[in-house]
Amino acid sequence: MAVIEGAWNEALKPEYGKEYYRKLFQFVGAEYATTQVFPPKEEIFSALSETPLERVKCVIIGQDPYHEPGQAHGLCFSVRPGVDVPPSLVNIYKELHEDLGCYIPNNGYLTKWADQGVLLLNAVLTVRAHAANSHQGKGWEEFTDACIRAVNEQDRPVVFLLWGSYAGKKAAMLNNPKHLVLKAPHPSPLSAYRGFFGCRHFSKANEFLTSHGETPIDWQIENI
Repeated sequence: MAVIEGAWNEALKPEYGKEYYRKLFQFVGAEYATTQVFPPKEEIFSALSETPLERVKCVIIGQDPYHEPGQAHGLCFSVRPGVDVPPSLVNIYKELHEDLGCYIPNNGYLTKWADQGVLLLNAVLTVRAHAANSHQGKGWEEFTDACIRAVNEQDRPVVFLLWGSYAGKKAAMLNNPKHLVLKAPHPSPLSAYRGFFGCRHFSKANEFLTSHGETPIDWQIENI
């Protein structure tokens, strides 16, 4: 697997010696060696490398990577330039438009968010081609929970945007009073109308960051 560096590496070192991580390492290695897996091996930890631990301002948690060719590149909800914007991200853009007036861009490439401190973390970091959820229950959840706990322990204000019941369950780990935890239904077409639309999480996140002396996130993804 790809190498984890910097403060993330220090925070996650205790995980590397655990039995679950050894089994996960073996499983993922075998999967990449024998079948098609996404994202590319060198991008498994892109969420961590794009957004160093000491720069995290906001956390968005997804479930597992897109499972069709050319989509996943290691950031939840994000797809490469030239790939059709997935339905959940379409709805995220609609809420951004209503909340902050952002125009709807022609792409789903969210690295601009990651570069500003938005940790775009899937709970499961790999998936077999054409098989959604195929790497669930193999150990990734325990590892990414350790990532979430590392952010929770940071001594500065961080916003957690928890969308859907799966991400919402992570709130139980978030006990640092410095942070803001916002929950809403998932932005998927099946649930967005149950309260994701109108949640105003993006403006609320920026208001919180600004009130604590942090630079707000520029949520506008530009056209390519």
